[in-house]
Amino acid sequence: MPADDAPAATKTAKAPPAKFGKGFLFDAWYYAALSREVKTGKLTRYEILGEPVLVSRGKDGKVFAIRDVCPHRAAPLSGGKLTQEADGRSSVECPYHGWRFGSDGVCASIPSLTSDQSLEVSRIRVRRYPAAESQGMVFVWISADPRFDGEPPEPPPAFPGVVGGQAKIVDSMIFETHMDHAVVGLMDPTHAPYVHEAWWARSSKRQSEKTKVFAPSPEGFVMRRHGRSKANRLYDILGGAPEIEITFRLPGYRWEHIVVGKRQVLALTCLTPLTETSTRISQLIWSDHPVMAFRALIAPFAREFLRQDGRMVNLQNEGLKYDPALIWIDDADTQAKWYQQLKREWTASRAEGRPFVNPVKETTLKWRS
Repeated sequence: MPADDAPAATKTAKAPPAKFGKGFLFDAWYYAALSREVKTGKLTRYEILGEPVLVSRGKDGKVFAIRDVCPHRAAPLSGGKLTQEADGRSSVECPYHGWRFGSDGVCASIPSLTSDQSLEVSRIRVRRYPAAESQGMVFVWISADPRFDGEPPEPPPAFPGVVGGQAKIVDSMIFETHMDHAVVGLMDPTHAPYVHEAWWARSSKRQSEKTKVFAPSPEGFVMRRHGRSKANRLYDILGGAPEIEITFRLPGYRWEHIVVGKRQVLALTCLTPLTETSTRISQLIWSDHPVMAFRALIAPFAREFLRQDGRMVNLQNEGLKYDPALIWIDDADTQAKWYQQLKREWTASRAEGRPFVNPVKETTLKWRS
């Protein structure tokens, strides 16, 4: 009987805190795709936390996710097709021998069986990953215990500022680095004048001292709402007096919520670890601001901004391959320190079956950029 055919787990498996740059955070919702990308009958293979995950939408319109490996001969189920059982339930048919699995992961049929063979096919199953939609996005819950077959204790994340209909600008790329390095690079407040130096963004010659107030927020922290940075000319296109609030939440969500009078802009970055050495970065921007009528002109700048980070990741990898000890300083690297503390508490609280206690305290940080 396949390893997947095990009794459902009732508790999260214990796991020691991982070293920085190693391992993953489990028992969490990870961004997989936009809802509009997940269509009925379309079987898409994703890699999340080193696991092959098939994401699709059943005939009933609901998204589902199962392990993309047939337990018979290991063919990817995503190479097959979406079918429908006699009772109306959707199932996925393996392209190799036609074995069918429901959206719950339970085997529905083995066509090669004869009428006098009594194998109980429902005892065979592939791993099911809870999947849900929120604000036009599809999230997949990855448990620490592969036998987990229940429902997550919390809904997928929701973000303020999802306005103006669908996301106006969407971009993604893969950083060839561990999730941890991608996260701390994302929240690093002092690299912009160097990595993002451009006439339309930052300049290393126009730096000044910054003072920002931070506070704990659900499963993360927030930079309190503040006025725009005069060094970043991208804010000029919004006009008025933009006020910005920047939030980070485990396992890897960072969003910048901008308010300009009655208008809003939400720039959300979702980090999805694929393997130990690759992370998918997805940038989504919503807005009801009139400037979005010119999004075709704005999108290339947002795209280049992300690729500037990507080029720096590739350069950084040249040093990381020697596994050097990293130096973290106050206040510029305090957010990176918080991230590591949050990770440790996340793992400990789930292993011990207790509520998460945010280790971040309200404080003021200063740096020059």
